[in-house]
Amino acid sequence: MGTFSVSKLLFFILTVLLLGSELIQCSIAYDKKAIIINGQRRILISGSIHYPRSTPEMWEDLIRKAKDGGLDVIDTYVFWNGHEPSPGHYNFEGRYNLVRFIKTVQKVGLYAHLRIGPYVCAEWNFGGFPVWLKYVPGISFRTNNEPFKMAMQGFTKKIVQMMKNENLFASQGGPIILSQIENEYGPEINALGAAGHAYINWAAKMAVGLDTGVPWVMCKENDAPDPVINTCNGFYCDEFTPNKPYKPSLWTEAWSGWFTEFGGAIHKRPVQDLAFAVARFIQKGGSFVNYYMYHGGTNFGRTAGGPFITTSYDYDAPIDEYGLIRQPKYGHLQELHRAIKLCEHALVSSDPVVTSFGAYQHAHVFSSGPGKCAAFLSNFHTSSAATVIFNNRHYNLPPWSISILPGCKNVVFNTARVGVQTSGMQMLPTKSMMFSWETYDEDISSLGEGSTFTAAGLLDQINVTRDRSDYLWYITSIDISPSESFLRGGQKPTLTVDSAGHAVHIFINGLLAGSAFGTRKKRGFTFSGPVNLLAGTNRIALLSIAVGLPNVGLHYETWKTGIQGVVLHGLDHGNKDLTWKKWSYQVGLKGESMNLVSPNLDSSVGWVQESLAAHSNRPLTWYKAKFNAPEEDEPLALDMRSMGKGQVWVNGHSIGRYWMTYAKGDCNVCTYTGTFRPLKCQSGCNQPTQQWYHVPSSWLKPTQNLLVVFEELGGDASKISLKRRSVTNVCADAYENHSAVENYSIESNDESKVLPDAKVHLKCTTGQFLSSINFASYGTPSGTCGSFHKGTCHAPNSQAVLEKDCLGKESCSVNVSNGKFGADPCPNMLKRLSIEAVCSTADKTTQPNSRR
Repeated sequence: MGTFSVSKLLFFILTVLLLGSELIQCSIAYDKKAIIINGQRRILISGSIHYPRSTPEMWEDLIRKAKDGGLDVIDTYVFWNGHEPSPGHYNFEGRYNLVRFIKTVQKVGLYAHLRIGPYVCAEWNFGGFPVWLKYVPGISFRTNNEPFKMAMQGFTKKIVQMMKNENLFASQGGPIILSQIENEYGPEINALGAAGHAYINWAAKMAVGLDTGVPWVMCKENDAPDPVINTCNGFYCDEFTPNKPYKPSLWTEAWSGWFTEFGGAIHKRPVQDLAFAVARFIQKGGSFVNYYMYHGGTNFGRTAGGPFITTSYDYDAPIDEYGLIRQPKYGHLQELHRAIKLCEHALVSSDPVVTSFGAYQHAHVFSSGPGKCAAFLSNFHTSSAATVIFNNRHYNLPPWSISILPGCKNVVFNTARVGVQTSGMQMLPTKSMMFSWETYDEDISSLGEGSTFTAAGLLDQINVTRDRSDYLWYITSIDISPSESFLRGGQKPTLTVDSAGHAVHIFINGLLAGSAFGTRKKRGFTFSGPVNLLAGTNRIALLSIAVGLPNVGLHYETWKTGIQGVVLHGLDHGNKDLTWKKWSYQVGLKGESMNLVSPNLDSSVGWVQESLAAHSNRPLTWYKAKFNAPEEDEPLALDMRSMGKGQVWVNGHSIGRYWMTYAKGDCNVCTYTGTFRPLKCQSGCNQPTQQWYHVPSSWLKPTQNLLVVFEELGGDASKISLKRRSVTNVCADAYENHSAVENYSIESNDESKVLPDAKVHLKCTTGQFLSSINFASYGTPSGTCGSFHKGTCHAPNSQAVLEKDCLGKESCSVNVSNGKFGADPCPNMLKRLSIEAVCSTADKTTQPNSRR
């Protein structure tokens, strides 16, 4: 008996070792069709989630939602300036805990694509490069330059070794199946020529030599040398072809929306067009799609680049900035992914046979043997639907759409027909109030008494600050003769200030004389305005402000920032050029040097308790208050609409830059059809570009939370409030013959198969329930969510059916069929079910459904 037990134990140990060996030896390869994982070609759906743009407490929930949305892979850049803020000093804690993030991806059961770069662009400060890198002697970024290559190699090797130490590459049993070196180098190589080619060859050789056991990619770089795979970024990539016939077609950035800049409108990409773009890519033989972004998140602190990129990096992604599911984008893509996966075997095993039905309609048919068939029927016309005959069947194709047919018979998905719910989001009040307000004024009169230095002429701002602060004071003085004409009623002199960016506030003798700002497209600007000067010595103090460092452009490390020229016009003896006078410089604000944002600061230091009304619209003012965390378990944001421009902190954490500049754009027209560009679908015109600023709940304590605000221009801090982001209503809208991809399986696809009835699904967020039905009609209703109307055909029991099935529940499903509503309200007509319901967080016991 003992021998038998020992034998079983040895067998068990041997089995575990063999299984472990299999995990460690997980193979990742590629051929012309796809990425190959353990010998299997795969269609892979990926989504970008950048770990520093959310908090560690959010990561697992975000990644699980991504998995539920049909993703196989999580994609992230690696942010060098966050990890190495000064040479040789590293940060892998908190939001920069890269290992924890990748392990969370593994825990949830997804793969990872690690885009090391280390140039990332990403609308991130300085494109991800640490600012100290600019000051390495002899350096020139992203070219065949030895100092740059040495620094880049050092960081890349460190990241790779860190991943190896934790067994995180797939070749070690980890989740990382792809890595990226460099990023969007195509424009640079075109400009740099031979030096660019030498650099990209070096980068590829260096990366491959790190022996990760997984393929490397280069995006938007057609000359990516073997074995590195060149990949596509863009709104559409169906025209992309790899640079070698044995490489697969990978789409590393399918842009789900677009970034936002202060002063610009919000960009929205219709999900019908995004799904159409993905289906176009897949039908042309693409096998890897990554949504950039799947969750955009927040540019906390001073991480936003551009310049002028907003603190919000929502990107109109399927999961919004706060971590809530954005419907219908999330659900419609989820159905697309299910449909694509039903076709996976045929897609990776064959090349498409293309048949034309006309100038705009085509069929792409993949067939890998008996019973293994998939078809994509496309209509590229931007305004007209089309009916095509395929395999002796009629198929209706809406404009600008693709129908997907696993098995080449039944349509399970059409990119233009959205059958999932639409969720309405609002920022609602909380019961949390701000209290114990105190203020601190930046003392302009004491400028120069602290840590300053002087120099002849105007210096570049970043050369002085090294990006330790957004703020740099330029200080000088000018003597005015008592005999000047303007002192006796003449026209005031005009001060002209030329700046390379990004903003400036002009103070004359301690008083604000004016401000000026650049834009993302035109960083440089000129301030010109009258100034009040006195007889004798006058002090000119210019507060130059950076609003994020550039993240893209040829050798952007050489671009200038700050004041470039100062001239005083209108004096009796002509103009006075102050550019080459002696200037004093002070980096940052006094409040920054005092660390006023710290929760641990002695409460008596600097702060004054007095009426906020006395400080309303006063520039260069610090405010602080206390607040308790709200009871509601919903994402939170600060409403900063009453303020001007500045920065805000909660419990010492920097929420980011705020600015109530109003959005300019054209918000009148948006249609899903036709080629998408960012200016096509805009929202928020004539409103502040960003009014609400995300406050992660993990940064809060139950009580006595510290809010600190620095206001540059002047505002009413008493009106700052904490809001909660809530799903307030949900809508569903589907036709009775809408494809039911969730109930379809390729194995049961035959002529006699009757597809299940179409269904509509309604779902509030966790902790909410469906409290009322505002609209319900089965028949021929018209309109969209928020503006539905009954048609000439209407089942009179529509409201009662929906109330019975849905009220009091967090979610419900309703069949779109005559049987569900008792009878056919209009025979021989295509019927539609449209619903709008309200989501609430009140006690369920108050609802009608729970009393039945």
